Amino acid sequence: MTASTSSSSFPPTHRWKVLAAGVAANAAFSVAFSGIPMTAVLMRTGYQLDNATLGLVLGLMGLGIAVSELPWGLLTDRWGDRPVLLTGLGSTAVALAAMALWAAPSAQHIPGLGWLGAGLLLVGLLGGSVNGASGRAVMTWFEAGERGLAMSIRQTAVPLGGGIGALVLPFVALHFGFAALYGLLAVLCLLSAAMSWTWVHEPPIAPRSQSGAAQASASPQSGPLRDARVWRIVAGIGILCAPQFAVLSFGTVFLHDFGHAGLATITATMVLIQIGAMVMRVWSGRWTDRRRNRPAYLRACSALSVLLFAALAGLVMAAGTHTADSAALRIALVVLLAASGVCVSAWHGVAYTELATLAGAARAGTALGMANTSVFLVCFVTPFSIPHLLALQGWALVWLAASACALVAMPLLVPRQRAAADAGQKVAKTALSRST
Repeated sequence: MTASTSSSSFPPTHRWKVLAAGVAANAAFSVAFSGIPMTAVLMRTGYQLDNATLGLVLGLMGLGIAVSELPWGLLTDRWGDRPVLLTGLGSTAVALAAMALWAAPSAQHIPGLGWLGAGLLLVGLLGGSVNGASGRAVMTWFEAGERGLAMSIRQTAVPLGGGIGALVLPFVALHFGFAALYGLLAVLCLLSAAMSWTWVHEPPIAPRSQSGAAQASASPQSGPLRDARVWRIVAGIGILCAPQFAVLSFGTVFLHDFGHAGLATITATMVLIQIGAMVMRVWSGRWTDRRRNRPAYLRACSALSVLLFAALAGLVMAAGTHTADSAALRIALVVLLAASGVCVSAWHGVAYTELATLAGAARAGTALGMANTSVFLVCFVTPFSIPHLLALQGWALVWLAASACALVAMPLLVPRQRAAADAGQKVAKTALSRST
């Protein structure tokens, strides 16, 4: 990648400002796509929707992101991070403002389902720009030894936005209405666009480190779209997101309908999940940077997610229809849902760093666009499928399906050959340390 800016134009610490702008951009959009589902119970009442229609509507924003991610990623690699971020955030703000005017229910008028669905789809199409662009900025501004931490910090923007959304959006929707909610989201997008305008630029030309040169030479010359290894990780990332989206999209409905929890308990649980995910993403990025054990960490997260969601399904079956009569069971449901949500949200920064490193920094926008296409296709399919699973066998089947998705994703993220190689390296290091 070339840059017209000299190396003296920015101080060494400017990369952290670029990261802050990337976090702000992702957080602003995450408040929308993670926060709006937190108002699912209120949306169901305000728009007079049943569960199946609610799932379809909530999935449309994910579908819009999925359709647009790869084109935005390709444009990012061609145009650069700054133009894509400014275009995407600005147009997303306009779309949200339009929803505040024409797609918000009131006491006098409930807009048609088409207005709501089209508005959320458009927000997804435009907001999909932030993921690949901010990820590419991290890969181009940070050296290999800091990328895991930097990418994980960037990925904390998703639970950060979700936490803000869970804390603020239900209150806004309940007391001020959905028009105020969409207007607030538009303002957040404009504020993050201002940060991108101020801080996000192409990095100065600098000598590449030996590790950076080695990674560049190892990256696929034909591009991520033709690399089977990239597609495998992309598929694993998408599938492992299904349990996460199950918690984010219908976790509030589960706690309300099955757990008979109040709004305060539901809000506190969802905020706890997002805060826990933020902490785990930052810790895991730093930890795997130091130990260089990203595959092992991804394998552990997948395995633990399998167990936690299977346990949640078992608890639902054990509870039967008596949850409302037992405070202990209700508390256990909340705790296990929170633990499952945190675990299945903790791996993103590590997986995205592994993917972007494999693709190479110059093509990270395309690779991350591929991953986010996979992620948000799942984001569309998951809330659309959950009502049908509920109709078949209830919440136990929903959480068993989530456990199965984590099991399927594990060999895709960490193939057996890589797992065996990591185990061999660990044994060799142990033997070497004992002999010295």
